[in-house]
Amino acid sequence: MEFKDCVKFAKENPVAWLATAEGDQPRIRGLSIWFVDETGIYFQIHAKKDIYKQLRKNPKVEAAFHKATEPGAVMRVAGKVEFLNDPAFKEKVLKDRPFLAQMGLNAQHPDLILFRIARGQAYFWTFETNLAPKKMIQFG
Repeated sequence: MEFKDCVKFAKENPVAWLATAEGDQPRIRGLSIWFVDETGIYFQIHAKKDIYKQLRKNPKVEAAFHKATEPGAVMRVAGKVEFLNDPAFKEKVLKDRPFLAQMGLNAQHPDLILFRIARGQAYFWTFETNLAPKKMIQFG
């Protein structure tokens, strides 16, 4: 498998369970991806959320994507987040997610936070491959 398979899986299953750390305590939450392509998996969050503080302190994350139609199909992605401050990206997210403007956010607003997982490793897990060695997919 290649990273393009990861892109396809994330597009078809766009909610990730994203794990961060707060000190020695893991934290996890469901988070819809903004978009995914060959350059990484993109997310948008608000600066007032705990996740932002956690990612600033420790940018290492792991995300799990579950295929709901197949209970035993999961893609796990581990990597280090990169924060994006590109005005073109911020304009695009505002166009893609109109509710952000209703929250008072604009492209210059400091609380509009974008990040991506651009480098790391991923693997697919299924019931059939449960006990087999992991076949890691390096990307970025």
